Amino acid sequence: MLKEEIFGPILPIQEVKTIAEAIEIINAKPKPLALYYFTRDESAAQRMVDRTSSGSVVINNCLIQFTAQNLPFGGVGESGMGAYHGKFTFDTFSHKKSLLRYRETIFGDPAFLYPPFTPKKQSIMLAIMQGSLLLAFLSMIGLRK
Repeated sequence: MLKEEIFGPILPIQEVKTIAEAIEIINAKPKPLALYYFTRDESAAQRMVDRTSSGSVVINNCLIQFTAQNLPFGGVGESGMGAYHGKFTFDTFSHKKSLLRYRETIFGDPAFLYPPFTPKKQSIMLAIMQGSLLLAFLSMIGLRK
């Protein structure tokens, strides 16, 4: 029985009697970097994909996923984090940082954004959320309650 992840040019093969047995063995261990499953049964292949988690799954071949530049390559859990190849590499090693620059409106900093949230402030926010900017504007300048 295999006990540790193998790094090297070795492809261990483990024969099982049922797909349920294979899924049980896979799920009882840390998530593999790649899972290779050989079958002629398309529904069995789909069960393997749906009921296991791994960096990649290849049906009826092995190592070929690494050569496909349009597919991400990488692991999950202990087998690695992130996905690599082409744009996937850029996305993995990039951090998308949110930036918001707030500038006061021509009417100043709108007080309805800050507590305490009075009934009037709540009506302004409700008007804005409902898309009625005119009603919100009238409420802000005091022409509507």
